[in-house]
Amino acid sequence: TSMLCLLVFQLFLPCMVCKGDTMQCFMKDPFLVPHEWYQPGGLIVGEMVSLITYEFSSDVINCLCCSIVTKFYQHALALAFAVDEINKDLRILPNVSLGFHILDSYTDARMTYRTTLDLVFKSQSFVPNYKCGTQKHLVAAIGGLGFDTAVNMAGISGYYKIPQFADSYSLRPSEKETIQIHSFYHMAPYEDSQFIGIIRLLQHFEWMWIGVVVDCTNGGEHFVQVLEELLSQNEICSAFTKSIPQLASLDDVDKFSHLLSELYEIFTNSKVSALIMYGESLTISWIRTAQFMHDLRDNSTTSFRKVWIVTAQIDFILKGFQHGWGLQLFQGAISVTIPSKDPPEFRDFLQRVKPNWNQEDGFLKAFWEQAFDCSFADLTSPTTANELCTGEEKLENLPAPQFEMDMTGHSYSIYNAVHAVAHALHTMMSSRSKGRDLMQNKKLHSFLLSISFNNAAGEAVSFSDKRVLKGGFDIMNLVTFSNFSFKRVKVGRLDPKSPEGKELTLNGDAIVWPRVIPISLCNERCRPGYQKRRREGEKFCCYDCAPCPEGKISNQTALVLSIFLKHNDTPLVRANNRGLSYMLLVSLLLCFLSPLLFLRQPGQVTCLLRQPAFAIIFSVAVSCVLAKTALVSLAFRATKPGSRLKNWVGKTLAHCITLTCSSVQAGLCAMWLASAPPFPDLDSDSVTEAIVLQCNEGSVPLFFCVLSYMGLLALASFTVAFLARRLPDSFNEAKFITFSMLVFCSVWVSFVPTYLSTRGKDTVAVEIFSILSSAAGLLGCIFAPKCYIILLRPEMNCRDQLMRKN
Repeated sequence: TSMLCLLVFQLFLPCMVCKGDTMQCFMKDPFLVPHEWYQPGGLIVGEMVSLITYEFSSDVINCLCCSIVTKFYQHALALAFAVDEINKDLRILPNVSLGFHILDSYTDARMTYRTTLDLVFKSQSFVPNYKCGTQKHLVAAIGGLGFDTAVNMAGISGYYKIPQFADSYSLRPSEKETIQIHSFYHMAPYEDSQFIGIIRLLQHFEWMWIGVVVDCTNGGEHFVQVLEELLSQNEICSAFTKSIPQLASLDDVDKFSHLLSELYEIFTNSKVSALIMYGESLTISWIRTAQFMHDLRDNSTTSFRKVWIVTAQIDFILKGFQHGWGLQLFQGAISVTIPSKDPPEFRDFLQRVKPNWNQEDGFLKAFWEQAFDCSFADLTSPTTANELCTGEEKLENLPAPQFEMDMTGHSYSIYNAVHAVAHALHTMMSSRSKGRDLMQNKKLHSFLLSISFNNAAGEAVSFSDKRVLKGGFDIMNLVTFSNFSFKRVKVGRLDPKSPEGKELTLNGDAIVWPRVIPISLCNERCRPGYQKRRREGEKFCCYDCAPCPEGKISNQTALVLSIFLKHNDTPLVRANNRGLSYMLLVSLLLCFLSPLLFLRQPGQVTCLLRQPAFAIIFSVAVSCVLAKTALVSLAFRATKPGSRLKNWVGKTLAHCITLTCSSVQAGLCAMWLASAPPFPDLDSDSVTEAIVLQCNEGSVPLFFCVLSYMGLLALASFTVAFLARRLPDSFNEAKFITFSMLVFCSVWVSFVPTYLSTRGKDTVAVEIFSILSSAAGLLGCIFAPKCYIILLRPEMNCRDQLMRKN
C-alpha cells in the first residue's frame, strides 16, 4: 500500500522526483518568470508553451518545478525552426529580421496572464502601479494548448488586436464566441467536426457498445453531451462515461488511488472493446498508471487489450517516473490528429540541438535533465544522485513518449502559423496601402485572411472566412515497439467538407490491432427467426433474443397473393384486372411491413424513411383502387353504342392513373424532405422520469398535407365506387371498394384528432394501429369475397357466371 501511495504522489505531485530549482518568490516580485527563450528581431512572434508545471502557494509563492512534459519541448523548437527558415529565405521579409519570444503558461492562470504581458510589453520585472504603455514589436501570439490558456491569452492579445493562433486546441464554435473572435485564428478544424468522424468510425467497425473517458473540464462535459446525442441518433450506446481530474493535491492521495483502481475495473469490462478518450495529454498518464498499479497489486502482467479512439487534443506522452513504462496498453489505438508533414530540414535542425547550442534557451537545461535522467554540474551543490550530463546525448535515442524526431501535428500547426504570419507581413509590406506603421495589427488581419501559400513541405496553407485553417484531420494508427517507442501510421482521412456519409475514408486493412478486430457489442445479434426484446432498466443496445411469434410477418397478404398467382388464368382473376390486383396486393404487403420502421430505434435513416415510405406505399395502394374503380365505371359506359370511351378502357389508363397519383405524393414527400426533413429528437417533456428518443416530423403542416392528399385519393375512390355500385355484373368490384374506402376513411378521420391529442410513444402506437387497420380493411373488403369464390365456390369461377346479369 505504501508503494502505491508513493506512486500516486510521484505521478500527480511529481515535484518529488523532478529536477529543477526550488526558489522563493517574495511579494516584491510575486510573478517571477523562471523560463523563457528570447531571440531579438525587428518583429517578434510570441509563443506560449505548456512544457512545465509549477505549484504555487497562497502567501509566499513557491516556484517549485513540479513536472516537465519533455515531448512538448518540440513545440518551442518548431517555432525556432520556422523563424530560422524564414530569416534564411530571401524571398520572405528580405529586409526584416524575425525574432521570437517563448514563455510558459505553467498550467496556471496567474502565470499565463503574467507571461502574456511579457509577450506584449517590454517589462521583464514586476513593478507596482506600472503602466503598460510601451509595446514590443509583437506581431502575433501562438499558443493555447487548452481552452483555459487560450482564453487567458486572448483577454490581453485580443484587446491589442494582436493575432492569436491556437496551435492545437480544436475550438468549438460556441467557445469561439467567448473570446476576441476578430483576433483569434485556429490552426485546425472545429472540434465538432471530430464527432461525425468518431460516429462514422464506430459504424464502420459496428462498435455499438462503447466506453467514454473524458477530463473534468467544461470541454469534457460538452463533449459528452454532444456525443451522447449523436450516439443515440445512430443506435450506439455508451456503457459508461468516466471523468478523470487534471490535477491533484496532497489531500487527495487515497481518493485518487481508489480512482485508479476503479478506472482499471471499468476498462476491463469484457463487453466493451472500444473506448473513446477526450481531454488533455495528461489523460494518457492517468490511464497508464491505472494499469501499472493493478499490475503491482496482482503481481501479474495486464492482459486486457482495448481499442482506444483518441481525439486531436491528446498526444501520447509519459512523464516523470513513467518514462520506462512504454505505451503497449495503447497498441492499435486510432487517433484523430492534426495533419502533419515534416519540412525537409527539420530533422537536421533537431540533431543540432545540444546543451550548449543556444545560451538564450531557458528551457533546454530542464528538458535535458528530465529527458536523459542526468544532471549538469552545479558548483553550489556538487553532490547529485544522478549521472552527470555529458552533452553527447542524442534526441533521436529518446523513445517516442518522451520526444519525437518527426514533427507532430501540434508542432506542425505552430510551424504553419509562423509562416502564415510571415507571408501576411510580406504581403502587407509589399502593398502600396501598407502605410508606414507596421505595428498596426488590425491591418494585418485582412492580409492573414487572404493569404494562400505552399509551405516547405509542399502543402497549401490558407484560412476560411471564419479564421479557421482549411483542411481536415488525419486518422492515425498507433503501433508500439518493445523498446518503449511507437510509430504513427496514417490509415484514413476525415474531411468535414465532404458529402454526408462520406466524411471518413479509411483503409481498414492497414490498421494494426491489439490482437484481432475487436467486437464491441452488449450482446450478440439476434439470428433469423428471433426478435429483440428489451431488458428492463438497461439501454436499448442490450436486449434478449426471443423467438418470433407465428404470423409476425404479414402472411395473410402473401397468402392472398399466392392464391391469385395460382389461379392467374381463371375468369374471376382476369375479370378484376389482375395486373392492378397484383400491384395492389404487393403494395398492401409493404403496408403491413411498413410499421417495422416505426418500431425501430429512432435514427437518422429511420426517421427520414418511415413517414415518406408509408405515404408513398399507401398512395400506390389507393391509386390502384381508384384505377380499378374508374375502369369498372368506364367499362360499362363504353358498351353504349357510339361511345368514345372504348379507346380509354385498357391497361394504359390504369397505369396512367396509378403512376400520376403516386407521383404527386412522391413529389410532396420530396418537398418535405428537402425543406424540413424528419430527424431524431430527444423529448424530455412527455415523461417526467425519462427522456424519450423520438422522430421529430420536421414540418407538421407538410406531414398533414401528405395525409390530406392520401385522403383525397380515398375520397375520390369512394365517390366513384359509390356511383358505380349498382352497375350490373356478378364480378363488379365497386360495392366491395365502397366498403373498403368507407373503412379506410373512417380509420384515418379518427386518426387525426387521436394523433393530435397524444404525445411520445403513444403517437407511434396510434399511427401503427391506423396503418394496420386501414390495410386490413382494404385487404379484407376487396379480396375476401374473391378468395371465398376461388377456394370455396369454384363453380362460380367460370365464364358463364361472369356473363350473367343481375
